[in-house]
Formats: sequence, structure tokens, C-alpha cells
Amino acid sequence: MHGCKPPRYTAPVKASILAVGDELLGTDRLDTNSLALTEVLRRRGVELVSKAVVGDDVVVIAEALDALRERAELLLVTGGLGPTRDDLTREGVARLLGRSVAVDEAEWDRIERGFRKLGRRIPRVNRKQAERVEGAEMLPNRAGVAPGQRIEDAAPSPRGTTYFLFPGVPRELHALLEDALDPWLAARAEDGAGFDQVEMRVACLPESVVEERIAQVYEHFGDGNVSVLARPGEIRLRLRAGGAVEGRAPRLAEMEAAVRDALGDAVFYVGPIEDGVEFEGAVGGLLAARGETVAVAESCTGGLLGQRLTATAGSSAWFVGGYLTYSNRLKKRLLGVPRETLVEYGAVSKPTALAMAAGARERCGSDYGIGITGVAGPGGGSESRPVGTVHIAVAGPADSRSHFEARFPGDRARVRQLSTQFALEMLRRMLLSGEGPADALPWAAPSRMGPP
Repeated sequence: MHGCKPPRYTAPVKASILAVGDELLGTDRLDTNSLALTEVLRRRGVELVSKAVVGDDVVVIAEALDALRERAELLLVTGGLGPTRDDLTREGVARLLGRSVAVDEAEWDRIERGFRKLGRRIPRVNRKQAERVEGAEMLPNRAGVAPGQRIEDAAPSPRGTTYFLFPGVPRELHALLEDALDPWLAARAEDGAGFDQVEMRVACLPESVVEERIAQVYEHFGDGNVSVLARPGEIRLRLRAGGAVEGRAPRLAEMEAAVRDALGDAVFYVGPIEDGVEFEGAVGGLLAARGETVAVAESCTGGLLGQRLTATAGSSAWFVGGYLTYSNRLKKRLLGVPRETLVEYGAVSKPTALAMAAGARERCGSDYGIGITGVAGPGGGSESRPVGTVHIAVAGPADSRSHFEARFPGDRARVRQLSTQFALEMLRRMLLSGEGPADALPWAAPSRMGPP
């Protein structure tokens, strides 16, 4: 009845996502739309039970939806609503439901007006985007041409099944999530549904170590309230607190405190997921707070550390500059690395890394200097210095020094990334402690170790 509130869910809602498009089955396109959909579902307390990706095939789309609806009463489909022949999502849904597809003339008129307002001629093929699955509600698309659609069906769930069809263009999808899906979920969610969440970011601890240290957090708060996302040299923990709204913030604070107790100052960021500070920004923030600066001397990383330090707005406040010294000649000439050091110990060695760090600091006039030298691969390794061997050093005020020798696994890109990550962590530890001996680092024993 018009004006009545929609019925609220009496049990947790289960949802599935289907991403449609041949391009998503290749290697050059990521399905980022599913991540945006997942975030909206989580915020509204909807349980996502499955995701699937299929190509542009009517039969395959219908079969995938048939399988997904056995486990979920809310199906979110993204992609396949364009004007071309291979945009077949509408037809796939219609085939599953035994319904027809026809042009919605009112929608076609809206699309035509939009093109005329821009002074553009509308191609006839765009008429396909006005096609509506029988019984569907059209969802206006303020960010593009193709409208979304919402379809209700009585089968197979006792509560029926709701289908949302969204365009595959990310900005159009985001607009429809804001305008259509989120309000629809909010109006139907149980009182108190959803949860609050926070992200904690951890530097340079192996995933296995983090898992071991937070075991008691799992036991006390439940596995489902802690998610672990690993990337090279960094772990992100997402903590969630559901239940009554008034109890979420205290519970989240309790979880955060437990994780801090377990991981200590390896945690470099706590806050919203969407506003998260990248590691280089966190290190830069420490420098800025102290009114101090850093310079770099890089060999195997080829300028990557300098690039990361300058990626953050305002980095001129803490980053002075640096040297890219790939050859021994430039290590001697630009950084003052003694010839005797290079002859006796070699370019990839502790003495050379320390001399590079000290040279960068002295010649740039910065408070701290970082030196990185190593064998990034895939060639150039030896029995004594295999591929992945990297020496990192930090030189600071009052002759404070830190050194770390690593054997990083992986390809060239991974070795270089991990080298810069650990260099930043060494600097961060020195800033936090005021000194930087290698044995103060939680990942530096034994000294020839890298993350798994």
C-alpha cells in the first residue's frame, strides 16, 4: 500500500554477487565492482555468501543466477547493461524468470532527452539500454545512460528473491548504490542491523606471526569479527562490532586495545578503512611531528623509496632528496663510500649500506639517511649473495645507526617493494625509540631473514 513502510527482515539476509563480462575472465581487468557492493552489504548487516564471475552468455548468466539464488534471497548483478549485442544481462535474467524483455518507451524518452541536452545525436543502438525485464522497476542512473533495474520474484526462497541489475561502469555503479541499493537495504534492515568497523595496519610482521599473536583476540571476540588481509610487508586487520548500536563503539575499542597489546608498536595506523594512511605517509607524519627530515641513497631499488616518500602530499616538509647510485663509481663519487669498503666487502654488504646511509645524510643535510643495496634479480646472484639479498641501513643523529640484512623471496618487483617497506620500518623504529640497533627490530633475528 502506498505510504506504508516496507517489511523489515525477520532473519539475517543472505546475498550473492554476479559480475558479468568477458573482460573479467581475462588478466587485464579486475572486478572492483564486487568490492563496492560488498562494502554496502556489510554496512547494512547483510551476509554475503558467494560471488561469481561469468562471461557474456545468456545461458551461462541464467544458470549462474539459478545456482546463486539457492543460497541467497538478494542477488546483485553488475555489468552487461550496455548498448551492444554482447550486453546480455537483461536477457539472462529474463530467461531465468520466464519473463519477456521489451523497450520501456518512457525510459527511452529520458535517454533521448539526456543526449539532446548534451547536443549529441543518439545512436540507435542505445535503445537497447531502455529495455526492461518484465515486472522490473527501473532505477535512474544519474551518472550515465543505462538505468539499473530491480526485480522481485516469488521463487525459490520463502521470502522470495530480489534482483538488482547494475551497470558495470564503476562510477555509474557507485551512483546507483548510493541512490537505490543502500536506501532499499536501510529501509528493510532489522533495527540495529549492521556493524561498526575499524582497520589496523601492521608493518613488516609475517602473517603467521600476526596470526599467532592475535589468537586470543579470535578466541575472545570470535573469528568472524576479525579479518586478516596480507600484502608484501604489511598486514591489515579489520575489526567489526555488531549488535546494539550503543554497544558497538565500546566493543570495538576493547578489540582494538587487545590487538595493540598483542602487536605493540608494529601497528602504524588505526582508523576508517576508506581514509587509511599508507605506510610511507605514516612515517612521514612521524618526521613532520618531530620537525625532522630524511634523505635516501638507493641502488637495487632504483628510486622506489624516494618515489614512495614523495607520493604523500606535503612530503617536502620531511623529504630532502636522494641519490640513485647503481654503480660503484657513483657510490664513491656522490656518497663518499670508501674505495677500500667496496673492494673488501663489495657493493652488497653491511659496510657499504651504512656508508651510503651516512653519505646521504651528510651530503643532503638531513637528520636521517637511508641506504639500500642488494641483488633484486632475476640474475646477478652468487652463492654468498643469492638473489633477494639486500642490505638496508639507517643513519641518524648522534651517530645512531641501524642495519638489516634480508633474504627476500619473490621476483624483482617483490624484492624491491619489500626492501623499501623494511627501510621505512627501520626509520620508523628509530624515530619511535630514538635509536636503531638491529636487534631491537622484531623481524631482525636471525639477521638474514625476510618475510615468508
